[in-house]
Amino acid sequence: MIVAFSVTPLGVGEDVGEYVADAVRVVRESGLPNRTDAMFTSVEGEWDEVMDVVKRAVAAVERRAPRVSLVLKADIRPGVTDGLTSKVETVEQHLAGRPEQG
Repeated sequence: MIVAFSVTPLGVGEDVGEYVADAVRVVRESGLPNRTDAMFTSVEGEWDEVMDVVKRAVAAVERRAPRVSLVLKADIRPGVTDGLTSKVETVEQHLAGRPEQG
């Protein structure tokens, strides 16, 4: 499964980068495949391990912020691995005019 999530500290002002870094650090240290962009961090793995990482990432922000907002989207697709890479590669192939061969 792939989970894309965003953790936002509330009540700490507008500059939240250092708080978000605490959450991303937890994800990167998990060893699971992951990517971070301007809006979300995506992490791939089995249900329990991914949800544990999300929970720990939220807790890392919660330790320093009085309130935390979590937005989460999940792609639950048993048997699929390397979805973080393969989904993007498929789109890139289409953009380049080379549809994936089935």
